[in-house]
Amino acid sequence: MSIAEIEVLTARDVPLGGPRAMTVRRTLPQRARTLIGAWCFADHYGPDDVAESGGMDVAPHPHIGLQTVSWLFSGEIEHRDSLGSHAYVRPGELNLMTGGYGISHTEVSTARTTVLHGVQLWVALPEEHRNTARDFQHHAPETVRVDGADLRVFLGSLAGSVSPVRTFTPLLGAELVLDPGATVTLPVDPAYEHGLLVDTGEVRMAGTLLRPAELGYAPTGADALTLVNESDAPARAVLLGGTPFEEEIVMWWNFIGRSHEDIVEAREEWEKESDRFGEVEGYPGDRLPAPALPNARIAPRKNPALH
Repeated sequence: MSIAEIEVLTARDVPLGGPRAMTVRRTLPQRARTLIGAWCFADHYGPDDVAESGGMDVAPHPHIGLQTVSWLFSGEIEHRDSLGSHAYVRPGELNLMTGGYGISHTEVSTARTTVLHGVQLWVALPEEHRNTARDFQHHAPETVRVDGADLRVFLGSLAGSVSPVRTFTPLLGAELVLDPGATVTLPVDPAYEHGLLVDTGEVRMAGTLLRPAELGYAPTGADALTLVNESDAPARAVLLGGTPFEEEIVMWWNFIGRSHEDIVEAREEWEKESDRFGEVEGYPGDRLPAPALPNARIAPRKNPALH
């Protein structure tokens, strides 16, 4: 079954990381679309010369109700969390952290980094698992060659490649590098909705042209995605997918809950340094304070695919 129409989501620039903020390009969430499957957040950054930008230095901060997915194209980031994990994010290697009931972590680009370039993604946890225990997983997927493209499947399965990384809803996450001028048709699960985030080059998705930092959304129902690299150089993109997320979520700062009260409680516990989020050891600085809450109740976000 073919795709009737591709929705194009454009990015907005957002400062990330407090007083030493770096600028990222955010395509999820936005008014037009909050979720693609359980994917609820997509930041795309670089290529940044860290000698000029200062790189990434995100002080200890909390999360609830989500998993973070770190994927780099170039550079290296040091990760520390309150589970006790101390790991490095490197190109072609997945770091997935589960926040669940509460976790805190830091992300700092290393001295070995000259150019920082990658994506930071979040996955909403379903109600059944949103208070699950902290966890951290690492996976370095092999490159799979299909006609006209190289794939690295870091979550789910695509083109016969299956990631062993555990998720709580059906998901797909993969880096695609398309040959110059290539046309690639990928069999996909028709129960999934998909998003293609273009990093470099120009890629036509089911006939719709996507430029760098644009995300193309394809609804459920298609059993294949056809991608065309309109560039005379390799084009790189990240393909995200999953079954539509059937729950309303409340998103604020680094928290995902189901109500305004969930957010207020998590903020209060972070500010009073409760055991809920633990402590990050080894970071030479203060933790990030929570911003002030809005004056109005934080409204739930709905999945347009279900309304």
